Amino acid sequence: MDQDGLISGLRDLPGLRLGIMGGAFDPIHIAHLVTAQEALAEFNLDQVLFMPAGDPPHKSRKMAPAEFRYLLTEVATAGNPRFSVSRYEISREEVSYTVDTLEHLAGVVPPGTEMFFITGADAVLDILGWKDPARVLELSTFIAATRPGYDLSRLAGLLEKLRSTTVGLVPEARVKILEVPALSISSSMIRERLMAGKTVRYLVPDPVAYLIEKSGYYAATGPASG
Repeated sequence: MDQDGLISGLRDLPGLRLGIMGGAFDPIHIAHLVTAQEALAEFNLDQVLFMPAGDPPHKSRKMAPAEFRYLLTEVATAGNPRFSVSRYEISREEVSYTVDTLEHLAGVVPPGTEMFFITGADAVLDILGWKDPARVLELSTFIAATRPGYDLSRLAGLLEKLRSTTVGLVPEARVKILEVPALSISSSMIRERLMAGKTVRYLVPDPVAYLIEKSGYYAATGPASG
């Protein structure tokens, strides 16, 4: 596996359907894995590439170290041969913007690859605040993961506004909706439970729970010294 998290054999596959799942993964949990698997099946993807963020532009709080979040993502996805993990964003010295990551991937994936960016529906509703949102939607189809019953009525209006303010056409078809019941689990909820000394067993994979406990990064007192 190279620095982009792509299995070398995929480079020779024409017409590759590649899912890209970006996020802080602070920490990664079961809902992330369920979402990736649901997207894999629902949209007939060949591979889902997890992309832990290095320095996300929209995160104001202090996160666990990037290398630790990358390690958690690696151990969480190790059992699925169609999941892989990229070091690209955590290795960048610059702020991580989705459009820059997608431009990079477009230059290294096999010709004819179709990219699908998997993210939460709440993030899609903020897309007008992203860097170059029209280019983001040009480079990839968005899969907006949402819990059943989540209100996405604003989405059509946002896409229409985006179309009216950009030269290129941004079709609604570039955003697909994926309902995932497990999305009631969140990283913030995991962190809150850990800070309160509560168990997160079965909310995160067992190896992730073990590494979190050993690290102390999410404990109320912070990581242990030494």
